[in-house]
Amino acid sequence: MNKHHTDMEVRAHADHHASLRLWLRLLSCTTRIEDTIRQRLREQFDITLPRFDLMAQLEREPQGLSMSELSRRMMVTGGNVTAIVDQLEKEQLVLRQTQVGDRRSFTVSLTSAGREAFAAMALAHEGWVVELLSPLADQEQTQLHQLLGTLKSGPPTQPKEKT
Repeated sequence: MNKHHTDMEVRAHADHHASLRLWLRLLSCTTRIEDTIRQRLREQFDITLPRFDLMAQLEREPQGLSMSELSRRMMVTGGNVTAIVDQLEKEQLVLRQTQVGDRRSFTVSLTSAGREAFAAMALAHEGWVVELLSPLADQEQTQLHQLLGTLKSGPPTQPKEKT
C-alpha cells in the first residue's frame, strides 16, 4: 500500500501549528489501523468492514434492531444498510423480520450462524487491535486513552461567529 495514500501526516510542515500536526498524526494512525483491519477482514473472513460493523451492532442487541436504528448507529444511509443486510441475509448470517404492527418496517437480528461467525471475527479483530497498538506499552496506552478522553470532552464543536 502506498504510504502517501494513507499517511496524512506527509501534509504537515514544521511551520504548521502543533495542533494541525497532531490532528494529521491522529488521522494517519486511525487510517493505518483501519486499512489493516479492512484488509485482514477481507483476507481471513471474506467480509467487509461495514458488514462486520453491522454484525457488531446486532451482536450487542440479541432482540435485533430496526433498519433505521442500524442506519443511525452506523451513521450511513438507509440504502447502505439495506444493501449490507441483503448481502448478509443471502449468506444466512442475519434474519430480517417484519415488525409487529408495521409491515413496512423490519427488525434485523443475527442468526445462530451469524453469531458464530461474528464471534470468530471479533476474537481475531481484538487480537489485531492489540497487535497494532503494541508499540505502546500498557501504561502509554492508558495515558493516551486518558488524554484522548480529555480531548473528546473538550470545548463544544460549534463554529465561532465571524466578526
